[in-house]
Amino acid sequence: MSQPANFNGAAPKIDPANAAMLLIDHQSGLFNTVRDLNVRELRANAVTLAKIATLAKMPVITTASVPQGPNGPLIPEIHEAAPHAQYVARKGQINAWDNPDFVAAVKATGKKQLIIAGTITSVCMAFPAISAIAEGYQVFCVIDASGTYSKMAQEITLARIVQAGAVPMDTAAVCSEIQQTWNRDDAAEWAKAYELIFPEYQLLIESYTKARQVEHDGEQLDSERA
Repeated sequence: MSQPANFNGAAPKIDPANAAMLLIDHQSGLFNTVRDLNVRELRANAVTLAKIATLAKMPVITTASVPQGPNGPLIPEIHEAAPHAQYVARKGQINAWDNPDFVAAVKATGKKQLIIAGTITSVCMAFPAISAIAEGYQVFCVIDASGTYSKMAQEITLARIVQAGAVPMDTAAVCSEIQQTWNRDDAAEWAKAYELIFPEYQLLIESYTKARQVEHDGEQLDSERA
């Protein structure tokens, strides 16, 4: 097994105070090529990353590949969920890391950890992830917030990025590692973020909220009615 790169013996965990979120090429045209994931879920996961980065006050950088062409525009929900996100235009480079403005924006954050998701997984996510690792960054790749042509392509890419030293993760794990605790004033907002990943979680929250309301209001249970 390859070891995560650039951690120097430290646990390969996300440090919310030292991380930036890179959301690369989540474009409507490219989403039409995705076959390894349900596109609705992929879209929700990408937006969730933007939302939790906002909650954590984490820098967000976005970019798109030829957005005026067939690859299509970035899905608008990302910047709606992260109004502070910085968009970097590229001049045709396929690997975002080959664009000097993109790299300058990443370096300007001062963060040493990068959480990367991108469509297509094998290109838009993998290429900059491998490049950033080579420059000394600790990199986490969010597999279910990226998408590619086939399950085989996903698996090959996963092997490649792990070999390069990246840490593969899923969206829910990224959320939890950044959130760290439910004992926080904005816990309800984090719960809403999880609802985007798995809508069934909303049912749990509704049940819990109702139970607390019954307790608070002293509501009589149906089973106790005459």
